[in-house]
Amino acid sequence: MGKNLSNEDVIPISGFRANVSWFIEKVRKTKRPLVITQHGKNVAVIMDVTEYEALLEKLEVLTDIQIAQSQVKQGQGLSHEDAKNIVLGRIQI
Repeated sequence: MGKNLSNEDVIPISGFRANVSWFIEKVRKTKRPLVITQHGKNVAVIMDVTEYEALLEKLEVLTDIQIAQSQVKQGQGLSHEDAKNIVLGRIQI
């Protein structure tokens, strides 16, 4: 489990079913995900929508960085000087 999860963040599906509204409100207030287990195994995660969207944004940025690093390694990047000249050329009036 993740470093921010505690035992109270993990619930069997039967307990979740019995108290769905309460658990959803808890997730919304605490902003911490809730791991649902079935037969002792993690099967699903319930999380706050804003936290989910923030996670997707972070993933997108990290993916962009990874793509850029790969492109630079393949010689597809620009030198710092060329990039600087392009940017300065666009903003000068």
